[in-house]
Amino acid sequence: MATTTAATNSPLWRDLREWIDHVQAHGQVQTISPEVDPVEELSAITFLGSREVGAPAFLFETLKGNRSDARVLTNMLGASKERYALTVGLEPTLSVGDMVRATRELSKRRIPPILIDQAQAPVMSNTLLGDAIDLTALPAPKFWPGDGGAFIGTGNVTFIRNPENGVVNAGVYRQMLHGPRSIGINMVPGRHGALNRDAWWARGEPCPVVIAYGIDPALFIAATQAYAHDDSEIDAAGGLKGNPVELTGATLSDMLIPARAEMVLEGFIHPGQTAVEGPLGEFHGYYSGKAEMRPVISVEALHYRPQPIMTAALMATYPSCEIGEYHAIMRAARVWDNLEAMGVPGINGVYVYPAASSAAGLMVVSLKQMYPGHTAQVLALAAQSPAAAYCVRWVVAVDDYIEPCDINQVMWAMSVHCNPSDDIDILRKTWSYRTDPSLAPDMRPYGSKALIDACENHRHRSTLPKRALLRESTYQRVAERWDELGLKGRVPQLRSFHQE
Repeated sequence: MATTTAATNSPLWRDLREWIDHVQAHGQVQTISPEVDPVEELSAITFLGSREVGAPAFLFETLKGNRSDARVLTNMLGASKERYALTVGLEPTLSVGDMVRATRELSKRRIPPILIDQAQAPVMSNTLLGDAIDLTALPAPKFWPGDGGAFIGTGNVTFIRNPENGVVNAGVYRQMLHGPRSIGINMVPGRHGALNRDAWWARGEPCPVVIAYGIDPALFIAATQAYAHDDSEIDAAGGLKGNPVELTGATLSDMLIPARAEMVLEGFIHPGQTAVEGPLGEFHGYYSGKAEMRPVISVEALHYRPQPIMTAALMATYPSCEIGEYHAIMRAARVWDNLEAMGVPGINGVYVYPAASSAAGLMVVSLKQMYPGHTAQVLALAAQSPAAAYCVRWVVAVDDYIEPCDINQVMWAMSVHCNPSDDIDILRKTWSYRTDPSLAPDMRPYGSKALIDACENHRHRSTLPKRALLRESTYQRVAERWDELGLKGRVPQLRSFHQE
């Protein structure tokens, strides 16, 4: 069984199966053995079973109409800070704020992959080529009543190499099942995967593609982040989990494939080959646009392990969305890094709330005010930082004694420090998403951002009433007696105390 060494932040698991064993030992996986219909019932169970923060992952063993021996895992990470911690080798009992701080260090680590022989690669246990492939035999879920069809790819990772510089993008792009060897792929224009694909097409060549289903959760985390084009998601995944991703040679191209994935497809995206794709119920709780003609992947090879476990990511309102707590922690860490890289001093914490459209809506930055205009600078730069420019529309600045991960403290700061007529600014024509329900169709994807100053007024701090706070000595005395007094939970952490 895989183990975690918290002292070194290095989880010693190599693939999804070892990860499942690891988190199952912490009560984080629920196995569902009765037959379940992958058409809407699987997603309904996942949605209803994860309406509380911290719900387990769900491993579905028996799927109606399944003509393979595949299983399906949903809510792999979801709204669980504990599963995120176990994935990256942190102590699950850490506070969210401490996880953000630790993630800043983990995110800087890069461990390159290692290459193993095909004979040693578990994913090469079985291989089908050409017309022997029938993807309709797999239990691809149809999540929502209005979805365009069954989506084989939601919790998968797609690999596309740039033909000019050889850089491989690993990204999560939704994929609707069209037929036995045909999959639709939806890629946002301008993202690295689409740029790599377009580079192949510009040469008049089909784009080779590798798709991994049933993937290492650290690789899934890395593939959902926005790294620089030449920064490898595979190296980042190795850094997150503390050991290298194992790769092996593909069959149809010179690409490499994840050797320990549950299932891998090889194929090509041919220019001009399209089919109707979508819509899909998405993270914001609405369907993503309409059915449109989108590129198609022609599948030429299928590799899989015995009884493969397909990872399926439900897109829904929090806390039932796969893009949940892990995404909030990762995004907060990257915004903090962005601010420090820009030379902004005094940052004490950052958090992007997962309940606000799966970390796409509300961000809070805690800072120690050091000079006039400091708060305005932090708000403007945080809002347009590389990690937050896309989607985030509410940006709140609070003082350093406010824990940005504690919504009660944030609401208090907004209530007592923010004078709406003076302390809210608007940025217009910012970067939103193509299906933003707050915007009329002809305005998308140009949105706006509200910058909310919920810090003490820097000009008039000396006139503020004195805050009612505990003495530090009294706090320490109660903390020492916590267990003796029979109080539950951990001692709350305070950032400020009574000043004589």
